[in-house]
Amino acid sequence: MSLSNLDTIHMQVMWNRLISVVEEQAMALIRTAFSTSVREAGDLSAGIFDKRGRMLAQAVTGTPGHVNTMAEAVEHFMNDIGIDRMYEGDVYLTNDPWKGTGHLHDFTVVSPSFHNGELIGYFASTAHVVDIGGRGFGPDSREIYEEGLFVPIMKLIERCEVNRDLVNIIRNNVREADKVVGDLYALAACNETGHKRLIEMLKEFDLKDVEGIGEFILARSREATLERIAALPKQTATNEMTLDGYNTPVKLNVTLTVSDDHLLADFAGSSPASPFGINVPLLYAKAYACYGLKCIIAPEVPNNAASLEPFRVQAPEGCILNAQRPSPVAVRHVLGHFVPDLVMGALNKVLPHRVPAEGSGALWNLHVSARPVREDSGLKGSEILMFNSGGTGARAELDGLSATAFPSGVHAMSVEATEQVGPIVVWRKEMRSGSGGAGEHRGGLGQIVEIGPRDGYHFRFNAMFDRIDHPARGQSGGKGGAAGAVTLSDGTRMKGKGTQAVGEHERVTLSLPGGGGVGSPAQRDREALLRDIRNEYISETQLQEDYGLTLDALKASVTQ
Repeated sequence: MSLSNLDTIHMQVMWNRLISVVEEQAMALIRTAFSTSVREAGDLSAGIFDKRGRMLAQAVTGTPGHVNTMAEAVEHFMNDIGIDRMYEGDVYLTNDPWKGTGHLHDFTVVSPSFHNGELIGYFASTAHVVDIGGRGFGPDSREIYEEGLFVPIMKLIERCEVNRDLVNIIRNNVREADKVVGDLYALAACNETGHKRLIEMLKEFDLKDVEGIGEFILARSREATLERIAALPKQTATNEMTLDGYNTPVKLNVTLTVSDDHLLADFAGSSPASPFGINVPLLYAKAYACYGLKCIIAPEVPNNAASLEPFRVQAPEGCILNAQRPSPVAVRHVLGHFVPDLVMGALNKVLPHRVPAEGSGALWNLHVSARPVREDSGLKGSEILMFNSGGTGARAELDGLSATAFPSGVHAMSVEATEQVGPIVVWRKEMRSGSGGAGEHRGGLGQIVEIGPRDGYHFRFNAMFDRIDHPARGQSGGKGGAAGAVTLSDGTRMKGKGTQAVGEHERVTLSLPGGGGVGSPAQRDREALLRDIRNEYISETQLQEDYGLTLDALKASVTQ
């Protein structure tokens, strides 16, 4: 596509406008969603696709796991529904883990976009719903059939008529019917918002479709990404990581091969699929592998079908990062969130001093099922989902981020919002002093979260935590981050995965893991160390054990 400078500027203006369209689409979802994971944490995605099903733009708001799986999902909708059966006013949905985002708790909703009677593209969005029936959001199931209601790709709305039979089936198979059905309508509404804004844009710029701007976006993105890849050393590197798993440690392995026009991440050598719901469909592992690689190699290139295509992923069928149906996959995020650190660890051997150390990785999601102690009390039960984050690994030239959700990027739900949706009390939520790995650049801190039921209630929670037995490793002489822990108020040590109970007057404390450090602790800036002490990021004991300094000696070195 040969364009004049003026035409290029014009195309760039329309590209930016398209991004604003999908960002407004995402904001419409946040404003209308029922679940706190969507409206408070931003656990969602939104995007626009051309009529061939290629993602042209995504909203900034959203997670890589949702965005990059959604990038492949639209083609499944096109194939399963059939373009000849798509009409104006249609809305389609699925929570198929192998055609959506990797587990049943996420719904992907796709709406065809018509202009002047012609199909010109699609809007898609995804969101995590608070419940999907079955055993609930946890890793205990042995097959996908136990994990909840499986909705294949089908029509939620046809020609503006809601499929009330489908809605009725969903409503009668979930514990929080109003919230789940409300979120499905919110997903449909946000796609409609995107469509309306797109039509306004087409009329303003006198366009009949998005084909021209689409080709411009994809061509520029592909060219920029290939340019970054071409500059890399052509070599092969490997990395492996051991994680807690469910009762048995899990090994993740990657071989990264850099070619002239693509990168290939091969997960051969990873553990076989687990009998429990920690397995990962390949599309989800691919989503986070592409994200990790793109963060280092081409972070400034907008995320779309063309910029993702050169990052390729494969894994043997039946390994834990390519689980096959009917493997249980409910908490696929636990291992999936470690994939960026896994591939970046290999990339560190190709591009040293560019990659951060390992971090806490997976979110410490807490799904609570609160119930009255007495059935005749008149109190109602509730499902509560809470996101918590540990520390990220230190970066090449900066400390790690504390209590930050990398790689998912979701926000933490506020204590006030969490307590509002269910009968629990968050007694404590604070930084975990000393949890960041020592180094020239310190790892990010985890946090401590203490919760319990309100009077008259008890609850069970589904633990889906990791890095309790295998903490984050440091890099280039940096020390590892602190391991995580789960304990009851009486000091009882609890499991990192599986359903467990908390009584009426008990509390559970989550001590989230920290990130690894980068570089020798002896090289850490003395003023930075003094700030760490003053902010209680590290203790005087840690100062002496990890950095070889007493507080008096540190103060003296700073004043000299």
